[in-house]
Amino acid sequence: MMKKLFLSLLSLVSYPIFAQTPTPNFKIQVVDNQISIGYGLAIGDVDGDKRLDILLADQKDIVWYKNEGTKSGESWKRYVMVSNITSKDNVCIAARDIDGDGKVEVAIGAMWNPAETKDITQSGAVFYLIRPQDPTQRWEAVQLHHEITTHRMRWAQVSKNKYQLIVVPLHGLGNTNGAGTGVKILAYDVPKNPKQPWPYQLIDSTLHITHNFEIWEDTNATKVLIGSKEGGKVVAYQKNQWQPTGQWIGEGLGVGEVRRGNLPNKEEFVAAVAPWHGNQLVVLNPKTNTKKILTDRLSQGHALACGDFLGLGYSQIAVGWRNPNPDKKVGVRLFVPKDATGENWEEFVLDESVMMACEDLQAADLDGDGDLDIIAAGRATLNVLIYWNQRISR
Repeated sequence: MMKKLFLSLLSLVSYPIFAQTPTPNFKIQVVDNQISIGYGLAIGDVDGDKRLDILLADQKDIVWYKNEGTKSGESWKRYVMVSNITSKDNVCIAARDIDGDGKVEVAIGAMWNPAETKDITQSGAVFYLIRPQDPTQRWEAVQLHHEITTHRMRWAQVSKNKYQLIVVPLHGLGNTNGAGTGVKILAYDVPKNPKQPWPYQLIDSTLHITHNFEIWEDTNATKVLIGSKEGGKVVAYQKNQWQPTGQWIGEGLGVGEVRRGNLPNKEEFVAAVAPWHGNQLVVLNPKTNTKKILTDRLSQGHALACGDFLGLGYSQIAVGWRNPNPDKKVGVRLFVPKDATGENWEEFVLDESVMMACEDLQAADLDGDGDLDIIAAGRATLNVLIYWNQRISR
């Protein structure tokens, strides 16, 4: 009898009893309502004032919006970094302080022409931007090697003093309807003189129709989770090279956006949009390779972030989509676990009265109050919005 009582009490302390989820409270601010497409966002300190700025890869311009240190209606001044860098659209941007000077280094992807998979001169481009002394002036673009259909990029720290630029194309050379040569995913080393050739190495070439990827860095290895037609594949940087780990998350499930999070019981999960440009937000279990569908009412799901927006001690999921769904809605939603193991989730609408045909979103604490805010770029709605987190209890 005593043993049963002990086990019952143990189960109570192992799995917390969940009170009612606090209602998210976000105040929306328009940063810009005259963008052209808003392909990709990045967040980082551009000018070294210790405040996070917003960077945007728009159709023809790469721009940054200066954080003036207030959310009380102040405008975010827009500065153009480069314009019309190729004959076609820009598509992605990566920003991170990789040299420790407190200011981000910036790389961009351009020449967006996803239908062209054979002529590498007409599809894809990668540039590193050299900052001027005054970052509000134009930056110098240095063109790097590229593969066909450059699509996503991020900076990764692969060792204590080494960063690489990870670039993921959409298709492989000559790829037709998601078949043929695999996508060449590359990692670029940063030379001392950025105008010199950038050495690069192949990360993977086995996937077809990739879309986005997630990086996590720990003391053992830097890993990359790549979302693709075949599922989520994990590769790792070990012994000065990239190697397959043999791990798949959602193998056989076509996924586009992928982000990692943690449940209340501390177990890891992967949030994903399925299939590619899909209608589902799913949670994948890395241990069992199973999925749970949180919603199937997206349309062109294209933006995803995991973070503790509500200060609960575990992750919630922010998701956005860019086409009207069955309810004729676009927007951003927040999904919150309602139990320790993530069997049940609660959905919250963040922008019922605001139009946000979400192409990309980022999570960052823009005002330094300890809460994650959401920054979103709208494709059809042609806007950049901040969802300021107004969480009361801290």
